[in-house]
Amino acid sequence: MIDLSTNYLGLKLKSPIVVSSTPLSDASDNVQRMEDHGAAAVVLPSLFEEQLNLESRALDRNLTRGTESFAEALSYLPDYEEYRATQDAYLAYLVQVKNLVSIPVLASINGATPGGWVRFAKDVESAGADALELNTYSLAINPTIPGKAIEAQLVELVRMVRKSIKIPLAVKLSPQFTSIPNLAVQLDEAGADSLVLFNRFYQPDFDIDALDVMPRLAFSRSDELLMRLHWIAILYGNVKADLAITGGVHTPEDVVKGIMAGAKVAMIASALHQCGIDQLQDIHDGLAKWMEEHEYASVDAMRGALSRRSVPDTSPFERGNYIKTLSSYTVRQ
Repeated sequence: MIDLSTNYLGLKLKSPIVVSSTPLSDASDNVQRMEDHGAAAVVLPSLFEEQLNLESRALDRNLTRGTESFAEALSYLPDYEEYRATQDAYLAYLVQVKNLVSIPVLASINGATPGGWVRFAKDVESAGADALELNTYSLAINPTIPGKAIEAQLVELVRMVRKSIKIPLAVKLSPQFTSIPNLAVQLDEAGADSLVLFNRFYQPDFDIDALDVMPRLAFSRSDELLMRLHWIAILYGNVKADLAITGGVHTPEDVVKGIMAGAKVAMIASALHQCGIDQLQDIHDGLAKWMEEHEYASVDAMRGALSRRSVPDTSPFERGNYIKTLSSYTVRQ
């Protein structure tokens, strides 16, 4: 009997297959289908830090109407009415989903500064979230701010949130940091229960005819998993926090690779948008079949098998991979 169960964030999961934050989970019937087709846990869509800020500013505007205007301060954000939900609606939806499914439900907030994170963290805990994921996303565009200052701000944010709640805390990181291992250790010490690698970097496209810069959404591909595998394999065994892999998980083999790198869970989103929620069942069944064919009795038995600390030759995780890859390339005539 194949044992697919795993422990993540102190939660007993029936498998390592978790639905990452995605608009698909904005409908409760979709979350039910995710559970029915093999999802072991679901991360709800992120509430954006800007939404919390706007809600707070809207309240302040009503209380101080006519005293001053701050229209310019709001001009860089979408209209308040355009947002999907306010904090209250988000919390109400969290309660609704918790009452519908038996799998763990994680709340998520996306931001880059302390803002209203601590208050929101307390609220989602009270609403019954099984854990909170801090979906961090910030870009270093100010040349006067050193990288260590940005990292210090993130570490302090995690420390503040950790002190404010008792439920498990996951931190979803971007890959644009000067030293990911060092930052991981700092976040570990600050109280992160899990590190989720990595947030995808959405880059705008240029309309050269209209001279405009436009948002561009592209779903992930399995080859994007390589960078995640690299860093998960390096961090495995060097931090106490659980490791989760996200961005490029599309197949049962992708899940296997993530677990062998050292991840506790593999998070899926793009594959569901492209192939439908039913894809979860295919990945779940494919994982069990692969493990049976390769004689792995449990997920725990194969975790970290290809981590940096487990393989005899560590050069693929270091400069040696760069040298071997370039020197082995042959130009076709």
